[in-house]
Amino acid sequence: MDSSDNRIGEYLRARRNLVRPEDAGLPGGGLRRVPGLRREEVAMLAGISADYYLRLEQGRDHRPSPEVLDALARVLRLDAEAAAHLHRLARPAPRKRTAPKPERVPTSIRQLIDGWPDNPAYVQNRFLDILAVNSLAAALSPNYAPGTNLLRAVFLDPVERELRRDWEEATAEGVASLRTVVGPDVDDPRLVELVGELSVRSERFRQLWGRHDVQPKKGRTSRLSHPQVGDMDLQSNKLAIGGTDGLILVVFNAEPGSRSAELLAILGSLTASGGPATQENPVTDPITGPITDPSSSEKE
Repeated sequence: MDSSDNRIGEYLRARRNLVRPEDAGLPGGGLRRVPGLRREEVAMLAGISADYYLRLEQGRDHRPSPEVLDALARVLRLDAEAAAHLHRLARPAPRKRTAPKPERVPTSIRQLIDGWPDNPAYVQNRFLDILAVNSLAAALSPNYAPGTNLLRAVFLDPVERELRRDWEEATAEGVASLRTVVGPDVDDPRLVELVGELSVRSERFRQLWGRHDVQPKKGRTSRLSHPQVGDMDLQSNKLAIGGTDGLILVVFNAEPGSRSAELLAILGSLTASGGPATQENPVTDPITGPITDPSSSEKE
């Protein structure tokens, strides 16, 4: 886990290791002790002193100016989202830690996804804990179930790796998305527990987390190999649920008339129906306790 008092230094060090000298206009080759740029090279290219850059990486200066951050972003070849993340690390919004509240999926959202017989759908929180699913989503994967942390499942469950033909892409995007969502709040107890476990149990997670990649949640094509119906390519769309603390609705669809649409329809016909399709059960976090309150009967 990154030290929460040196967020900028950890980020700068990780990103400069990913920039090849020749990409920055410097001669490559020769013996180098670091895989990417040296500190002195970053400082020179950014127009700041080597001593000042060293202070930034060591966490001895926490308030670089926006101009310095922009210069470093250019040298480190950060895209717009990554540059914005660097600025957020330098100017984190004050966050008062309060007792966690049970996360409730709005009744209208549960009713909405229940009414989609052709679209697998589920609701997750910002840590990828699944809070509610419809029956077709549950048929896609046993890990699409309330109480499951999808990031943990993708990295640790062999069934999930067999399901995903795009496992490497999915894992990289999942980690980068989590980095984006939590931003500077890396000492959140839920995040500490999740990252700590996955860092110990998954070498790939540890490597991806150490890269400090950021990527906002966005739609993507999920390439699945379902044990019952075969290979499907499904578009997943991630939609923020208004009026909640960061809950996301994830909806899958297949290209109309495609083979994937046919296979998804077959899977739907194989899915047993009985009672409300949506599943919603408590998600218990070892640090914060229950995440979802299934007894909620609030009306929209």
